[in-house]
Amino acid sequence: MITPAAIVAVASAVALVILGLALLLTVWRVVVGPTLPDRILALDMLTGIAIGFIAVIAVKTGFSLYIDIAISLGLVGFLATVAFARFVLSRGNIQSPPSASAAKGGAKTRRAGRKGR
Repeated sequence: MITPAAIVAVASAVALVILGLALLLTVWRVVVGPTLPDRILALDMLTGIAIGFIAVIAVKTGFSLYIDIAISLGLVGFLATVAFARFVLSRGNIQSPPSASAAKGGAKTRRAGRKGR
């Protein structure tokens, strides 16, 4: 018969493998991410994955202090994500360059304004 300890051991091993795969994919997104918001979201995901690792290790070892560490990491990770988001907002919106017709219309309007002076 399967004991509860064996089930926990197998489940924690599977969880560590899944978290390891998620960690690799997320690090890839941080490195390759095409935009800054993608990288910020990946860094937030790394925090979540680290919390998962700590929680699985806490279950495997039975050392409950790891849960406190995971909670504090979650709080710090949240604050870091908010700080990064505020940084992105302070940079302003990055927009695509205006179309050629919009640029010509703006130039005509400026010229007309100068002629009237």
